Amino acid sequence: MNFKNQIAFLKELQKNNSKDWMDANRKWYKQVRDEYIGWLNSMNTRLATIDNEYYDTPGKKGINRINNNLMFHPNKPVYKDHFGAGFDKKPKTADFYFELGTDRCIFAGGLWRPESKVLRSIRDAIDYDGEELVKILNKKSFKTRFGDLYEDAKLTNAPKGFDKDHKHIELLKNKTFAVFQEFSTKETNKASFDDELINACKEMLPFRRYLNKAITV
Repeated sequence: MNFKNQIAFLKELQKNNSKDWMDANRKWYKQVRDEYIGWLNSMNTRLATIDNEYYDTPGKKGINRINNNLMFHPNKPVYKDHFGAGFDKKPKTADFYFELGTDRCIFAGGLWRPESKVLRSIRDAIDYDGEELVKILNKKSFKTRFGDLYEDAKLTNAPKGFDKDHKHIELLKNKTFAVFQEFSTKETNKASFDDELINACKEMLPFRRYLNKAITV
């Protein structure tokens, strides 16, 4: 899909981030949103063919609201500056996330600051079989595509119940277990982009499966 229409809309929204502007351009918004949902639907179908555990997530269920939550973040603009959506959104598991912005696109997956019980399960898995996660993270093709784990807040000391000299102590200190790949808008508009995204999903599958096994077993 060519995202030029979506990007053009987002650029104008950034310059005119108000309910009045949105109301005046509601027809344009519905058009770009419907096109985006159509693309999400096609990707949802393709993703189901590469993973027999894939959780069906049609575009309308995967797409995020464009409105910011002003109740908890009153200083944010009325509307977001991107279109976001999730794939494989089985409740209480790691999922894929796609974000289309005006100058870049982000494809991510994993768990962002999970609740304490889930985080403890991941740490227990690392304690039991951390070598498997290290192997996944250090695989050359994985590292080339995603780099390291997403940089987020980490504990200064060892988590409660784990030794400070644990061989996987740096992994255990993480509060977020996620990775991402960034694409330019030029890349997103290439005919080969959908295939590239599918390849990224395939590369990320072992990582997500490790996390999901940790929090469901």
